Amino acid sequence: CSGCALSGADLRGRDLRGFYLIGADLRGADLIGADLSGANLEGADLSGANLEGAQLQGSRLSNADLRGANLRFADLTDAIAIQAITEGAQVEGLEFSGAELYRSNLIVGGENQSSNSD
Repeated sequence: CSGCALSGADLRGRDLRGFYLIGADLRGADLIGADLSGANLEGADLSGANLEGAQLQGSRLSNADLRGANLRFADLTDAIAIQAITEGAQVEGLEFSGAELYRSNLIVGGENQSSNSD
């Protein structure tokens, strides 16, 4: 559902694999343990969302707003998060091997993980 309004929705543990959520409003949504593998979340507003332990392998998060989101122990393996906004996101235990983080400014363990090269 492109552009859907799901602000504050309780989506804990839901199977959302491959869902098309471009531009969705997921501000403050509870997505603890949700499976968003392969989902398209480009331009989605996930600010303040709880994604603890969520499965986001191969998901598309380019231009998504993840400010203040809880990404603890989430799995972003092979995800594409180009120019995602991540200020204030909680990232303890975040798995992001193989992820494309170009200009995302993701801070993990005090080190900037973005790649700003062309």
